[in-house]
Amino acid sequence: MNNRHSIISLLVVAFLLGTGCTRQVSFSQDVRPMLNVKCLSCHDGSGEGSTQSGFSVKTYDSLMTGTKLGKVIVPGEAVSSTLYRLIAHKAGPEIQMPPHHGQSLAKGKAEPLTDGEIDTIKQWIDQGAKNN
Repeated sequence: MNNRHSIISLLVVAFLLGTGCTRQVSFSQDVRPMLNVKCLSCHDGSGEGSTQSGFSVKTYDSLMTGTKLGKVIVPGEAVSSTLYRLIAHKAGPEIQMPPHHGQSLAKGKAEPLTDGEIDTIKQWIDQGAKNN
């Protein structure tokens, strides 16, 4: 009976690993803190980023509203989300976010997000960009 239980447990673990089961990314615990550190100084509603684009990361609602041109997050589809493309350096260097090099159109400069931070935001968007 013990062997049977062990085999079933291993099969369940293998299934979960094989299906790409990942933990739910939390907006309040995972995403908001990094946006506050890396983005809020320019995108606080009155900084350079907000003034130029209309984009604010001050609240979940303002983040989901997007820019003067429209939404930047497509819940469930990070690769279709402008926010992800800009932070993951999948756009021209002049518009990558945060601005961190001489080619940037922005006057301000900031530290780029780490690969881990970018991946966390990608997972959060792919998981539906929930206000959790």
